[in-house]
Amino acid sequence: MKKPSKSHSKNPKSAAKAPGKPARIPVHKGPSGEIRLIGGHWKRIKLKVADRPGLRPTPDRVRETLFNWLGQDMHGMRCVDAFAGTGALGFEAASRGAAEVLLVEHDGALVVQLQRVQAQLLALELPEAAALQKLQIVRGEGVATLRQLAPASYHVIFLDPPFDSELYEPALAAAARALAVTGSIYLEGPKAWTDAMLEPWGLVVYRHLKAGAVHAHVLRAAPSAVASAA
Repeated sequence: MKKPSKSHSKNPKSAAKAPGKPARIPVHKGPSGEIRLIGGHWKRIKLKVADRPGLRPTPDRVRETLFNWLGQDMHGMRCVDAFAGTGALGFEAASRGAAEVLLVEHDGALVVQLQRVQAQLLALELPEAAALQKLQIVRGEGVATLRQLAPASYHVIFLDPPFDSELYEPALAAAARALAVTGSIYLEGPKAWTDAMLEPWGLVVYRHLKAGAVHAHVLRAAPSAVASAA
């Protein structure tokens, strides 16, 4: 999903063999320029995405697994994607009936494209389009927005910062505060996170998968944190 600072190789094998150069991170397979919603009201609908260097949609296979973990039916859930990029995760949540979806993106061109996608879905005039009325797209910085959310107010928080950024720890700290007691954080990055690494924020790994160089996690509050909140 994200920003121009992320590496993107169209030919990961040749990139890995290039002498004298570090291997680039192979993070996306499939045609660029579009995403396909894989579940819910708008299943199989293809959406155009902006042609931006390094923009990295979460692959279909990872999204499918993620929503198997989170649950196919997201009715009643409040979701926020703090680094929206293509909006693949947020639109997928809306497609599955989320009560509220907040997409946060700092790149103005990507914000415009997200608004176009929302308009495209609304133009389908399906009965379920009411879900998109509760989808809000804002231009802003992900961590700052998370810090402004009320404590324990969101059921699902999607975190997919640029791979080479230093945003992971501040994003996790802010997301942990905004997470509902029984909620989930989706964390996508270039390395696997362990319970020991997540301990400062009272989080543990609930699910993890590796797809190429991408590590996808679902995090939840540690049992001790849940007990103290009860």
